[in-house]
Amino acid sequence: MDSLSAFNAFVRAAEARSYTEAGRLLNVSPSAVTKAVSRLEERLGVRLFHRNTRGLTLTQEGALFLDSCYRIFSEIDAVHAELAHSKITPMGRLKVSLPMVGELIMPAISDFVSAYPDIELDLNFTDHLVNIVDDGYDVVIRTGKGADSGLISRPLGAFHLRIVGSPAYLERAGMPIVPRDLMVHACLHHRYATSGRIRRWPLEVTTTERGLVLPVAVTSTAIEPLITLAERGNGLACLPDFAIRQQIADGRLIVVLDEYMTFASVLCAVWPSNRFIAPKVRAFVDFLTENLFPRVDG
Repeated sequence: MDSLSAFNAFVRAAEARSYTEAGRLLNVSPSAVTKAVSRLEERLGVRLFHRNTRGLTLTQEGALFLDSCYRIFSEIDAVHAELAHSKITPMGRLKVSLPMVGELIMPAISDFVSAYPDIELDLNFTDHLVNIVDDGYDVVIRTGKGADSGLISRPLGAFHLRIVGSPAYLERAGMPIVPRDLMVHACLHHRYATSGRIRRWPLEVTTTERGLVLPVAVTSTAIEPLITLAERGNGLACLPDFAIRQQIADGRLIVVLDEYMTFASVLCAVWPSNRFIAPKVRAFVDFLTENLFPRVDG
């Protein structure tokens, strides 16, 4: 018998005051119970029972050990109950890695926090490619399709990059008609924090426009300042459309050169491939799938 089985044999024998009755209750032979208790006594270095013709009585050490066994089995029952509850109820710590652009999906994540108060959300923003398993992440949000071997990926929604400016800026600086017109505009650029490289604007250009190096008015490692600067008329910015949908809809930002833009990508959730998906992971991925990118009816 293993340790827990031996503990259980001891408890049954103590309660029944008989090896024979304990064996009947456990569906094993009396000799199996006797051997389990004897091995326990050897390992503990104490006698647990007084044996006589009337049956078994606990020694002082046996009575103390019985109380300890009750506490151990009570803790095990509590753990089983907690795990059974967690299988159906999203709860516990959820460690999530997001790209720096992930700050733009915080409204959806805020709604998730409100909807699932029993989940402790641990958010880590980085443009480094993290190792999901080794770094202990439950879910990673990535741009681009596909997942490494041993990982599961689900698309949360597609997005595009769009060049936008405020009505006041475009009235002052003029509306660009072709990509080379950007050479006379104030361009607001996103710069990768990890590499320091400025993100290229994905424009489809003619042969004569290849190698076009756009002017730099501002660079930022975060997207939010670029949105603010564009809204306030400081120049044109190339931004993910999910971050500026409302500004475009209400006219605070106007899209330009859209027919020349070639970039389309997908935001995905990636998590380790296990036989069972934790409810907290399923709840998070399902919630973002439903709420991250608003559906437009009609």
